[in-house]
Amino acid sequence: MSSNHHFLRLWEEGRTRFSKLLFEIKEEDLKKRLAPAPNSAGFIIRHIADVELLFAKNVFKTEGIQVHAQTIIDQRDTGEWTNLKDLLEYNQKAYEGLKTAISIQNDEAWEDPINTKEFGTKTKSEALGRIITHTAYHAGQLAIILKYGH
Repeated sequence: MSSNHHFLRLWEEGRTRFSKLLFEIKEEDLKKRLAPAPNSAGFIIRHIADVELLFAKNVFKTEGIQVHAQTIIDQRDTGEWTNLKDLLEYNQKAYEGLKTAISIQNDEAWEDPINTKEFGTKTKSEALGRIITHTAYHAGQLAIILKYGH
């Protein structure tokens, strides 16, 4: 079995807590936040997808990936992430993009160095760990907002 297959399974398993939240969320939940925290549930969902697409495009160099990482550009919640259908579609695009990016790597590529201003130089396998923990971190925030937010 190839490294790709193992890395893909690892990423998909690491993303399950976030994915499960997406099946339960309602449109009225998107505006929820925990005071005084600035980010809403909708913003966090959009942010996770933005970063996954950025990883697919810039870290894994997947061709054809289009991303307009508005949450990164704005650097704050502007209150616009309130359309559940749009967020779920964008999230699915990010899921498919990163899944493709992981799937097309060859075994040797996982040791290729990647240099970004956000996290310096890492191998692709280390960068995969970064995106897995990024999604898990924000999935935890999202779960708390959905449970206790207003």
